[in-house]
Amino acid sequence: MKKYSTLLFEKKGKIGIVKVNRPDALNALNATVLEELSDIFDKIDKDDSIGIAILTGVGRAFVAGADIAAMKEMSALEGRAFMLKGQAVMQKIETISKPVIAAVNGFALGGGCELAMACDFRFAALEAKFGQPEVNLGIIPGFGGTQRLPRLVGKGMAKMLIFSAEMIDGEEAKRIGLCEKVFPAETLMDETEKFANLILSKGPIAIRLAKVAVNNGVNADLPTGVSFEAEACVAPFGSEDRLEGMGAFLEKRKAEFGDK
Repeated sequence: MKKYSTLLFEKKGKIGIVKVNRPDALNALNATVLEELSDIFDKIDKDDSIGIAILTGVGRAFVAGADIAAMKEMSALEGRAFMLKGQAVMQKIETISKPVIAAVNGFALGGGCELAMACDFRFAALEAKFGQPEVNLGIIPGFGGTQRLPRLVGKGMAKMLIFSAEMIDGEEAKRIGLCEKVFPAETLMDETEKFANLILSKGPIAIRLAKVAVNNGVNADLPTGVSFEAEACVAPFGSEDRLEGMGAFLEKRKAEFGDK
């Protein structure tokens, strides 16, 4: 991986760990961060030595929002272009072929909450803070928050969070469905990596196709969704992974899947 000015990257086995690294700005998203996130997730998607990614932040924040100082100087057209850039990055993270876990270590506000929601699931520190505070600034969420948040927590709860700009902690985020697991801050990364390795022990083709099936079917009507699922079953059913997985089950041993 190339060196980035706003990100850190490391590999642990087949786990790719991306850290937003602007701690003095609480990892706020500016144009450079968005461009570098787009680039690094392109590379992760294409790198067969990486099976799963973890996204987190350096310091006290996951990502505390978009860069307000930069946004204040934008015209309406420049603001629109910035929002479209952010939406494209979120869409890329949501749809790459490999799972992405957000390890929310601190503030995940505004664009940071939207970035976490673009990941497949969110593990949070107990003291993490989630929120969509854009109405405090006279704007609304623009990186997908008005769409992903109600899909995760329901329309009424999403409106409450967006309209009030209220911040909630990790426990409350878990209670309403905004994150899946919470841990003490000191164990967050260890627990996230442990779960990442659990996923890596499964059939990789099956994981990729399950992600596609869920992402594409969740907002369709049920007949359309299950029809899509049937088509998505074809590739894993015809793979070596399927023969290995079923063979291991019948032989009462642990499956040893290939790298792809």
